[in-house]
Amino acid sequence: MVEMQPVPATARIVALASDIAARVAAPMATRTDQEARWPAESLRALGEAGLLGLHVPRRLGGLGEGLSALAQVTEVLGQACSSTAMCFGMHCVATAVVASKATPFQEGRYLRPIAAGRHVTSLALSEPGTGAHFFLPRATFRREADRFAIDGAKSFVTSGAHADSYVVSAVAPGAELDPGTFTCLLVDEGSPGLEWAKPWTGVGMRGNSSRAATLKDVRVPAGNLLGSEGDQIWFVFEVVAPYFLVAMAGTYLGVAQAAFDLAVAHLKGHRYEHTSERLAENAALIERVAEMWTAVERSRRLLQHAARLGDEGSPEAPKALFAAKVEVADTAVAVTNTAMTLLGGRGYQEGGQLARLMRDAQASHIMSPTTHLLKRWLGRSVLGLPLL
Repeated sequence: MVEMQPVPATARIVALASDIAARVAAPMATRTDQEARWPAESLRALGEAGLLGLHVPRRLGGLGEGLSALAQVTEVLGQACSSTAMCFGMHCVATAVVASKATPFQEGRYLRPIAAGRHVTSLALSEPGTGAHFFLPRATFRREADRFAIDGAKSFVTSGAHADSYVVSAVAPGAELDPGTFTCLLVDEGSPGLEWAKPWTGVGMRGNSSRAATLKDVRVPAGNLLGSEGDQIWFVFEVVAPYFLVAMAGTYLGVAQAAFDLAVAHLKGHRYEHTSERLAENAALIERVAEMWTAVERSRRLLQHAARLGDEGSPEAPKALFAAKVEVADTAVAVTNTAMTLLGGRGYQEGGQLARLMRDAQASHIMSPTTHLLKRWLGRSVLGLPLL
């Protein structure tokens, strides 16, 4: 594949991630999938390398990187173990949310430990009653002197019961029908009243410990408020959406690249015994490889372009980011399917790498914001209409 030429600092970060992906994540990927096992070893290695602080400002000990680095790191992790990439990506999104308007208390309590590799965080935005509309929470909060009390339910929380903290969205009582006026607070793992369901068992992405959570009168310090009360729609489109879309697109691009690599290796390494023709010399198969390469590279270029626009603060960034996630999802599903047809029975075996990649790719369209919702946002953006 044609590789981009990143700036030296980012190149070193990507090289670190690639090394961890090869040494730690890839050897554990099958076990992570088959046992639905949270990738603790990979997250620990990423922390020891300083990569958990990818989006923590340098003055706090972090790497101070943006969307372009996130796209590349999640891709190399996604090639090795998509569950690891998912958990890391959600940690990065939550970190970016905290860092965007962090108070001195939050810098010391959360961001410095994240940069030191001692703290994993995640998002708890989705709810069972609102589906893909994660920006319309029904969980409620109330202020009580120097703290907040939260009640509600969350669903599909990545790294549930394993992360050290969660960015939780909630609304003030009576504001449930006012889109965009919700509030985000940091809730520490182990907080009284925070209860976890058993891990949700999905078709793919089986190691991300996606769980439902119930919050019953969970008390958090007032200092855990992110930004101001009711201003979280700013976070959704300025922080959550860009970082989430890039992290997910990078992860699924890695899935597509891994499937493509398996297909190419198979075609190069096998031949028809009755004709002695290598599979790589078959004209029909050569065309399939060309189509796969084009899809993967097109998706990569769009993602890199979108991430670059996001880092630059371009007003065109949202459209490019919406499109990149949609394009990568289409590519991940198509390329894994095509790779399966090229490998045939060798790829179809239970427990095989390609079967895992194919299952993991299916989540690309249904994770919030879904492809359907992203296309709606993209179309409305092009037409100059409000997104909500």
